[in-house]
Amino acid sequence: MNAVTKTMAERAIGPLPDGHPVVREPKVGVLLVNLGTPDGTDFKPMRRYLKEFLSDSRVIEWPKIAWYPILYGIVLNTRPKKSGAAYAEIWNTEKNESPLRTFTRAQGEKLAQRLAMHGNLVVDWGMRYGNPSIAERTDALMEQGCERILVYPLYPQYSASTTATVNDKFFQHMMSKRWMPAVRTVPAYHDEPVYIDALARSIETHLETLDFEPERVIASYHGIPQSYFRKGDPYHCHCHKTTRLLRERLGWPEGRLMTTFQSRFGPEEWLQPYTDKTVEALPKEGIKRIAVLNPGFVSDCLETLEEIAGEAGEIFHEAGGEKFSHIPCLNDSEPGMDVIEAMVRRELKGWIADL
Repeated sequence: MNAVTKTMAERAIGPLPDGHPVVREPKVGVLLVNLGTPDGTDFKPMRRYLKEFLSDSRVIEWPKIAWYPILYGIVLNTRPKKSGAAYAEIWNTEKNESPLRTFTRAQGEKLAQRLAMHGNLVVDWGMRYGNPSIAERTDALMEQGCERILVYPLYPQYSASTTATVNDKFFQHMMSKRWMPAVRTVPAYHDEPVYIDALARSIETHLETLDFEPERVIASYHGIPQSYFRKGDPYHCHCHKTTRLLRERLGWPEGRLMTTFQSRFGPEEWLQPYTDKTVEALPKEGIKRIAVLNPGFVSDCLETLEEIAGEAGEIFHEAGGEKFSHIPCLNDSEPGMDVIEAMVRRELKGWIADL
C-alpha cells in the first residue's frame, strides 16, 4: 500500500463508536465524458437528444426568446427525422447503439485495466447529452466511496461549447449534494506531445495501407460560430496549433496538412475554411488525391463517419477527385489509450502516489 493510499485508509478505519455504520476505504474516481448520443435512431429518441443538446446555452448562445420558437417550432419537428436517418447509416446494430457510445465504453474499460494496480481508483464514463448521464455516473462513483473525482472532458481543444459545458453539468449536479467530493478537471491537451505523437502515428499507419499517396491531408475540426471566437474562445487557436505541431512532427512541408472546419449549423458565419467547400474546390485546383482526419474528435461518431467518411468523400468525387480516404479517430487504439492514460496520470498526481 503506497503512502497516499495508506493515509486515506487509516483515516477511514479509525476508532468508531459502537453501532457506527461501516466506513468504506476512500476512493478516487475518474469520469470520462464525451459529447453524447441518442438512445436510438427513431423520431422520439432523436428529438429527446436534440432537445437536450440544442437547449444548452453553451452550444446555442442566442437569447432564448429568439432561439426557442425556432427550436421548438421548427428544428425539433424536422431535424430528428433527418438526423435519425444519418445515425442509421453508422449505427452499431450489434450493440444497438452509436459508435460514440461503443468507443467511449471501451475507453473507460481499457483505462480501468491500465490503472488496475491502484486498488482505490474507480474509472467510469458518461455523456454530456443522453445516456449514461453525468449525474448518473457521478452518483455511482460517490456510492462506491469516491471522495475525490477527476472529470475528464474528452476534447483535446478547449471550447466553451464542449469542455466548459461538461464542467458546467458536473458542478450543477454537485449543487444538489449535501456532501461534495474534492474535484479536478482535465484541461485542454491540444499541444501535449503524447497526443501529437499519437495522431502522427495514426496518420503514418493509415497512409501505409493506402494504394495512393495523398497530395493533401486535411485536419477537419468541428466548427464554432465566428462570434464565439470573437468573444474570446481559444478553440480556433488550439486547432491551428495542433495542426502545426502535427505537421512538424510528421516532417511535412507547409501546405500538405490543411486545417478546415465542419458541421456548421444555422445562419451565422462559422470558422473557416469550411471542410465541405474545401474538398469540393481541391479537384479544380488539380488536387485529386486526399485523406481527411478529425483531430478534435477522440472517438469516431456521426460527424466523422457520416459527415466526413461518407458525405465529404462523395462531394470530393463528384467534384472530380479520384482518391479519398478517411483516417479513423484514435478511438480505443493503443496510441489513443496512451493519450488518455497520460492525461489521467498527470492530473491525479498528489491524489494517488506512484503515478
